[in-house]
Amino acid sequence: MIQINNLKKVYNGVTVLNIDHLEIKKGESFGLVGNNGAGKTTLFSLLLDLIEPTTGAVKLNNVQVNESEAWKPFTAAFLDESFLIGYLTPEEYFYFIGELRGQNKASVDELLRKHEDFFNGEILNKKKYLRDLSKGNQKKVGIIATLIGNPEIIILDEPFANLDPTTQFRLKKIIKDLADDKDVTILVSSHDLAHTTEVSDRIVAMHKGQVVKDIYTSEETLKELEEFFAV
Repeated sequence: MIQINNLKKVYNGVTVLNIDHLEIKKGESFGLVGNNGAGKTTLFSLLLDLIEPTTGAVKLNNVQVNESEAWKPFTAAFLDESFLIGYLTPEEYFYFIGELRGQNKASVDELLRKHEDFFNGEILNKKKYLRDLSKGNQKKVGIIATLIGNPEIIILDEPFANLDPTTQFRLKKIIKDLADDKDVTILVSSHDLAHTTEVSDRIVAMHKGQVVKDIYTSEETLKELEEFFAV
């Protein structure tokens, strides 16, 4: 599903990402953890062709992302609020994404109803522009927008940040439900080891742009990660 080979990103002579090989299988729930500067967002940006690799390649479903746009119809992502369109209301944004993904208004409305509790009455029918929402509410919009059109690959960067505990709990349920669908591959990065362990069946830890741990989750995973980052 996702293949990374000889992937390197260098800025001003400094190597910020260096991954020889990494493969993420279809249907995997994949967690990415690491401290600030570990390379998590750089990796996701390369997966989405937002930046050019210095060397190497990323393939999604055998499509090299910087050579073709054929990966876009089956891939959805929310990295930060720059993915939103600030002068639209949430409803306008959802319908816009729906049009891009070939979904009619009724299909989008059905998805929004399904996740009404995630919005906690703070998003829809408020006549607010996205730019005027709190960071947490902007994140809610961005996350649910990734689900429109039933993508095969979903990439979320720090999805738990700026969310209150109740919304974090609801988000974990959404991610777990997605993980149960073996046609969906979901990638989540987070500073929160507990949340990441709970929603991922495989976790990769990064340090200074390199993969330093690649483990399948078990009852011991959280303790192992805590001990690793405590050093």
